[in-house]
Amino acid sequence: MLVPLTREKFEQLIPLIATGRQYKYYWGKFPSFLQRLLISVVAAAIVLLFVVLFRLDFDLVIFILGIVGAFYWLWSPAFQASQRNLKCRRYKYSGFFRGRILDFWITEELISKQETVNNKGDLVIVENREKRINLEIEDETGFIAEFQAPLQVAYKAISRGQWAELVVMSNRADLSTIEEISDVYIPSRDLWVSDYPFLRRDFFAAVSSRLRDNENDTPQRRRRSSGSNRPRQKNDY
Repeated sequence: MLVPLTREKFEQLIPLIATGRQYKYYWGKFPSFLQRLLISVVAAAIVLLFVVLFRLDFDLVIFILGIVGAFYWLWSPAFQASQRNLKCRRYKYSGFFRGRILDFWITEELISKQETVNNKGDLVIVENREKRINLEIEDETGFIAEFQAPLQVAYKAISRGQWAELVVMSNRADLSTIEEISDVYIPSRDLWVSDYPFLRRDFFAAVSSRLRDNENDTPQRRRRSSGSNRPRQKNDY
């Protein structure tokens, strides 16, 4: 099932301002915090240095620049998450997708490379790899969504044939070309499979419940089961 969403619903699902989960995602681990803190100290020091060297008065502009620089460590995660949300909100159209998990598998992906020197003075390249789960989700029309996320222990509950729900984004009104997909929700396990938590989960639960009720109320003769890859056309929700 692929149901187009109204712009209003889409903007509720992916808010412009970062949610708590999104903020936590970009907060990162201690090294990330330490890096932001160092940038904050340097920024505050630069502002102070300019004030001293050029004998500037502590006017409102200087004060604001100092505060912004000093608290970079605090507001930076919210800014990064909001920028990522904005990138998604630039897509003109979106849809609610529900299908069954056709297949899933584990891969090991290269995340980054680091160059270091060993005890002998030789250059050594260290590869940072991460295990990821890959999902193929197919609806009754044959339309397939592919998704990948960092592997977690909770994902042991995933099995083929389970229902999965997500939001797809596109610049085409018929959603025939999918540009981006959100995190995935598996209702039977109350399980989210995600890397970055795109969706407001409370709003998504309401949309999911509403559409599920509408689908149950729809007569069977109106439902398609063709093998076409073209998405189902329904009225906007």
